[in-house]
Amino acid sequence: MGALWNSTCLCSSWLVPSQVQKNPLLFSSLLLTKKTANKSFKISCKLPESEVEQCHATSTSNKMEEYNLAMKRMMRNPYEYHHELGMNYTLITENLIVGSQPQKIEDIDHLKKEENVAFILNLQQDKDIEYWGIDLHSIIRRCSEVGIHHMRRPARDFDPDSLRGVLPKAVSSLEWAISQGKGRVYVHCTAGLGRAPAVSIAYMFWFCGMDLNTAYDMLISKRPCGPNKRSIRGATYDLAKNDQWKEPFENLPDHAFADVADWERKLIQDRVRLLRDN
Repeated sequence: MGALWNSTCLCSSWLVPSQVQKNPLLFSSLLLTKKTANKSFKISCKLPESEVEQCHATSTSNKMEEYNLAMKRMMRNPYEYHHELGMNYTLITENLIVGSQPQKIEDIDHLKKEENVAFILNLQQDKDIEYWGIDLHSIIRRCSEVGIHHMRRPARDFDPDSLRGVLPKAVSSLEWAISQGKGRVYVHCTAGLGRAPAVSIAYMFWFCGMDLNTAYDMLISKRPCGPNKRSIRGATYDLAKNDQWKEPFENLPDHAFADVADWERKLIQDRVRLLRDN
């Protein structure tokens, strides 16, 4: 990959050289940047720091393999999640960060101190968290202690229909958090490759004046990932629908609701804001 390795490394957080995957203790923390001819991707990542954590990472290798196989099969994209590399994330806009699951309370401290995170939006189901052995109660408790508002909008992993149904409420929480102006919002699922980027793209589409393709391209240019665009279009259709006799979304062409008229965007925004219950 033409990468230069020292205290920082040039690569993608889920597409890393095999020698680094096998020995993550080579680095205590790193800034990951993948450079191509015209693009630069920056992903911040906190690596395990002790031999105990390294052993734990080894014990989760089978889970990672199973998870990545499921992601490739059901999402049909080439990306992988490497739990042993710790939490990784990307700054999308000045007030929005998309990333993987925080694994320990130190990750919360890092987000507060280093990234000025004031809100966390968690899109995982309970079974996702249990699968990786994350102590969510300690995460939420630490958020409260350091002044981070923790929110949950669970969506089933690898399920486009579940994502479509959750998107309006998840974007409602995200838009509310950003509107508070108290700090950055950290949006995460498990790997930060599907549900979290989809919610962030939908927010930019509905509230930032972008069409879907522009918002999508902007996010994946910074964080290579594979969010489900059809789920976002479906949720857009659901929110903009004002006629019960309107043709079903499933019958519409692939480009339908990749953009909306001004009146439709206003309707979407009003309906999303009505979903607030933070």
